[in-house]
Amino acid sequence: MRVHVADHPLIAHKLTFLRDKRTDSPTFRRLTEELVTLLAYEATREVRTEPFDIETPVAPTRGIKLARPKPLIVPILRAGLGMLEGMVRLLPTAEVGFLGMVRDEETFEVSAYANRLPDDLSGRQCYLIDPMLATGHTLVMAIDYLVSLGANDITAVCLLGAPEGIAHLEEKLEGVTPPITLVLGAIDEKLNERGYIVPGLGDAGDRLYGVL
Repeated sequence: MRVHVADHPLIAHKLTFLRDKRTDSPTFRRLTEELVTLLAYEATREVRTEPFDIETPVAPTRGIKLARPKPLIVPILRAGLGMLEGMVRLLPTAEVGFLGMVRDEETFEVSAYANRLPDDLSGRQCYLIDPMLATGHTLVMAIDYLVSLGANDITAVCLLGAPEGIAHLEEKLEGVTPPITLVLGAIDEKLNERGYIVPGLGDAGDRLYGVL
């Protein structure tokens, strides 16, 4: 698994205000979209392309376009929805699927409750988006599921990651054949006893959409 931490002052700036507990939900959503667009530039460096012949007002030339099958963006519900607009802004022709996953706050075990994905992902590049990589259980389960459907290139994009979560992914995905890339805005200090990232930014879903 390749881990890439996007080191850019604009990313650090936006993360600072996402972390601030005084930031209200509308501002939090806007900053998340902006930050994800910056991370998406890093995450799509290896997006597949193919030659494309065009004519400019001056002369014929050859450029590139996104190759088929189209990339698939998969937000993990519900917090991943807050990252979707930032991704599709950069990849407007990509298709979108959804995975609903929830973590038990006592055991940290993850279960799936919703799935809106194609039955066959053979040859597809997939972009998983979820704000927080905490314990890593959710991403491992999501990646395993995409691999089982035939995805052959998977990139996970997270705003923040914890060292424990990264280590869990590296351990559990060691034998996975498709290339896996993890793109992060920052790696934080640790997890606390409740499985929250420290210093983190709190519950991303609650801060995006309010407390349910």
